[in-house]
Amino acid sequence: MTVMAERPTTNGTEPAGFEGLLDTLDGLDVPDGYRAEIIRGNIVVSPWSKGYYHRVMRLVCGQLEPHLPAEHSISYGPFLYVFPHTERAYGPDIHAAPDAVFETTSNHLDGEALTFVAELTSSSTRDDDLSDKIETYGKAGVPVYLILDMQEEQATVLWTPSAKGYASRCTRPFGEKLPIPAPFDCLLDTAEFTAP
Repeated sequence: MTVMAERPTTNGTEPAGFEGLLDTLDGLDVPDGYRAEIIRGNIVVSPWSKGYYHRVMRLVCGQLEPHLPAEHSISYGPFLYVFPHTERAYGPDIHAAPDAVFETTSNHLDGEALTFVAELTSSSTRDDDLSDKIETYGKAGVPVYLILDMQEEQATVLWTPSAKGYASRCTRPFGEKLPIPAPFDCLLDTAEFTAP
């Protein structure tokens, strides 16, 4: 597989269905600095986050952790969540789920168990974060989806999942506080989310 600067996909082979794509994804030797997801029936390899995204991810986790539902964890570790009904598999930048989700030997975690997910956009992933992932997370019933648009320097929270994505949304520019709905019911301070 040749890795290009933007959005390389599979090398032309056609695995048998979604399970075949997952098997192919598991067998990929992804170059350092890249991650792989399944989006719209393709394996998409994209660059890892910029360094300062770490600060932003840590700040989000730190602010939301005191408001987590009982027996839940929030992390920005690299985990693959699978959505078989829509044939997607994402490695969200930040994710919260019941602790029981992680009690498995599989590296394919249940996407429908997520209670919160956040994506920090980059030039190569922004379109999917703002379209395909909204629909997938909404259909899966993920209660809260936070999009940190790093290019536009604004935060959008989506809630009330539905078959078409989300019925409710609120957007604030970085620097303002963003209300995060149930099950968190808190304010997210975005003051330190801008690039250095």
